[in-house]
Amino acid sequence: MRRAIADAQVGDDVLGDDPTIIALQERVAKIMGKDAAVFVPSGSMANQTAIRAHTEPGDEVICHEDSHIIHYETGSPAALSGVMIRPLRGELGQFDAADVRGAIRPRQHHFAVSKLLVVENTHNRGGGSIWDLQRLRSVVDAAREAGLRTHLDGARLWNACAATGISPAEYARHFDTVSCCFSKGLGAPVGSAVVGSKEVIERVHRFRKLFGGTMRQSGILAAAALHALEHHRERLVEDHANARRLEAGLRQIKGVRIAMPVVTNMVFVDLDPPHPPAAAVCERLRAAGVLALPNQPRRIRFVTHLDVNQQAVDRCIEAMHAVLTEATAPIAPGTSAVQTY
Repeated sequence: MRRAIADAQVGDDVLGDDPTIIALQERVAKIMGKDAAVFVPSGSMANQTAIRAHTEPGDEVICHEDSHIIHYETGSPAALSGVMIRPLRGELGQFDAADVRGAIRPRQHHFAVSKLLVVENTHNRGGGSIWDLQRLRSVVDAAREAGLRTHLDGARLWNACAATGISPAEYARHFDTVSCCFSKGLGAPVGSAVVGSKEVIERVHRFRKLFGGTMRQSGILAAAALHALEHHRERLVEDHANARRLEAGLRQIKGVRIAMPVVTNMVFVDLDPPHPPAAAVCERLRAAGVLALPNQPRRIRFVTHLDVNQQAVDRCIEAMHAVLTEATAPIAPGTSAVQTY
């Protein structure tokens, strides 16, 4: 990947003539079965430019209450697009067509305009859960029957595809826009994209500029993303296998409960008292050379990726056991941390 970055042909993407950016955008649009794509620096910007492209201030966005756009994008729907959020409830970050229909407001001057449905697949706070394709179609159909537009937060869509064998284009064809990420599981250092029709991507492109996401010789980043697309998608199943290995090991530790089914590359565990809170455990894991995130007061999130092999998984399990049982023999940190963020 670093060789691809070093050898990248570059131009000026502000003027639309960086050849590697153009190649990436054409490639990801083809993979997703869409007409056009635009490269953006981050997944949050991908989602937020799409939301702004579909809505006007005062409109309402329907999504799950645990969605990334609610919890981890700094209030951007309100700050950048002036929209309200209509949150839905459901297990593992999912909901049904009836939930969508029930959330759509009547077209009266008293109410916000229900304008956009956002679905997240895989779902981060749902434990990396995957939407059943038929269920996905039904919620999108319910939205479209009422004239809503649809956006798929596909930051981890590659994982859904690897786990199910369903193509990115099959997922994407049900949505007006789709965001996808080249970092995370694919391992590029930075970057995401939004795909859709030429008309909507023109609007996304405008809002990328408005939000400060336009860069000059960004082909060096696109080269990394192209390398990741071509070389790292098929290996995602290895991350899923490592997540199951991690789940099996953590399950054996007293007072550790697997919070949600492990179906892709995420493992969420809940800590029963008298174990310390999640933040304290994560600090102790860091001292042992393992990086994990507290997700709730007593919940920790572990994520497997291309820098976490079986040996690293076993080391993580060993460190977790030592931290929670206050083993007298410390776990010696390795030369680099096991990053399971």
